[in-house]
Amino acid sequence: MPGIVGLITRMPHQQAEAELSRMMESMRHESFYVTGTWNDPDLGVYVGWTARRGSFADGMPLRTKAGGLVLVFSGEEFSDYNPIRSFKERGHEFENEGPSFLVRLADEDRNFPLSLNGRFHGVLADRIRNTVTVFNDRYGMHRAYYHQWRDAFYFAAEAKAILKVRPELRKFDSRSLGEFITCGCVLENRSLFDGIHVLPPASAWRFRSSTLEKQVSYFDPKNWEEQPVLEPEAYYQELRRVFSQRLPRYFNGCEPVAMSLTGGLDTRLIMAWQKSAPGSLACYSFGGMVRESQDVTVARRVAQSCGQTHRVIPVGQEFLTNFQRYAERAVYLTDGCIDVRHSPDLYVNERAKDIAPVRMTGNYGSEVLRRVRAFKPGALAPGLISTDLRVQLDLAASTYAEVVRAHPLSFAVFRQAPWHHYGLLCLEQTQLSIRSPFLDNDLVRTVFRAPQSLLSQEVSQRLIADGNPQLAEIPSDRGPIGLHRGLGSLAIRSARDLSAKFEYAYDYGMPQWVARIDHLFSGLHIERLFLGRNKFYHFRTWYRDALATFVRATLLDSRTLSRPYLQRHKVEEIVAGHLAGTHNYTTEIHKLLTLELISKTLLESN
Repeated sequence: MPGIVGLITRMPHQQAEAELSRMMESMRHESFYVTGTWNDPDLGVYVGWTARRGSFADGMPLRTKAGGLVLVFSGEEFSDYNPIRSFKERGHEFENEGPSFLVRLADEDRNFPLSLNGRFHGVLADRIRNTVTVFNDRYGMHRAYYHQWRDAFYFAAEAKAILKVRPELRKFDSRSLGEFITCGCVLENRSLFDGIHVLPPASAWRFRSSTLEKQVSYFDPKNWEEQPVLEPEAYYQELRRVFSQRLPRYFNGCEPVAMSLTGGLDTRLIMAWQKSAPGSLACYSFGGMVRESQDVTVARRVAQSCGQTHRVIPVGQEFLTNFQRYAERAVYLTDGCIDVRHSPDLYVNERAKDIAPVRMTGNYGSEVLRRVRAFKPGALAPGLISTDLRVQLDLAASTYAEVVRAHPLSFAVFRQAPWHHYGLLCLEQTQLSIRSPFLDNDLVRTVFRAPQSLLSQEVSQRLIADGNPQLAEIPSDRGPIGLHRGLGSLAIRSARDLSAKFEYAYDYGMPQWVARIDHLFSGLHIERLFLGRNKFYHFRTWYRDALATFVRATLLDSRTLSRPYLQRHKVEEIVAGHLAGTHNYTTEIHKLLTLELISKTLLESN
């Protein structure tokens, strides 16, 4: 993912520059990335960056006129201080001073970066005060890894950059490994790698004379948690005001924006209030190879109702043919923060960037507006994980139970988002800029004041109807919405829910006893009746059929079978059972492939 990389150190200048160069090399993933470095040996700071060409952060470093402050910034910013102007289609001209206002703001605002609004991290060098500050956004969504060594403080947008110069760290942290297996992500600002940590949300860590002087947290979630709860109607009106006023900023800037549409409420809420001129906002959805999904069907109707074009980016045979490349690359690019089931997301985002370099999404809408909990501990097949590591699996479940006791919205935005959602965001942002209005500071602050009675879909449905009544007439992917929910609509919703459950059962959720029955009738291809109605990827059948050779070659390799955290006989049993079609081990194969690719691409490869 584009971002910063560097070290703060007292080591000799030439040695520090050589290490920075090696760290930079590990983050040059695409030909459309621009890179650069800036050093100040007197301050002991050596920093580099990667950015998409033409993006908000293209053009570092930023300096005050007198040169007293130097800022390297990565990410995007949407505060009222940002003087961005709308993209001009004709001639692709734009009036935009880019991020240069940030260094002026840093010079004038003693609380910098508290006033910033977006996902970002950066380095601020103050040559007058002889300090260097490493900072990030209040959600920690534009991740920065760090490692404190005896002669240097290393930081980077990607852990692999630190692994490049500190090879002794190329090993799993056992507690993190237990959390990744149990929860699908690493908790509490740890990383998978021993000795590498994640900068906590809202950090502004200050260094003087190459030494960490103060670990400042510039924002406390309690400031939002302790706001008085609003009455239902007052809350709705405030939410409507904030959302409608803040949304246009996310469509502004020097790059064209396209809308990634689904059949759900969150992207439709954006469409209802953005009110783009007909034909000015390209829309697209991701599709599968079995049939047209509800996402595609509904999204097309939404786009047409708003006078916008719509296209489908399909995941088909081309992806399956190149699955190994996409699986390895997805794991490597994200430092192992996602498993291989997200490899189709790399495929579709590579194609989405050809439509527009900025992808508008409804990400985090459910988590913010309805406080949806998106992940929880899960168990793999008994006997798969070695006895030595099982204690870490139990500890991971206990840690989750502890951290989830936080305020529900604080958990969603300050823990769930940077721990669980980060991996997919990181993968997508290797290709384009991902935007969503649902982590806007003003919006999140407002939702902290929601009464319990309005933490439901009804609020989103009412907002859609107020913004664009025509869109309220279109059913969602789960059936009619808003005022159109009579007995007939309940029947449709029940049928759609049942369809989703059948698809889940015929995909990765199939119970073992059903898998054995399904195998008896495999010649009938019963799964085709259910797959593709809600999802565009189907790994249970892919692993069994199209990807069987890759699964067998990878998981039955002698290196895989000798991993100390696995039980060899159970891995062999899982591969044999799933590929024969008599069992369903989709979740286990996800995890096994991912762990093996982490080992091969990040721990063992140079």
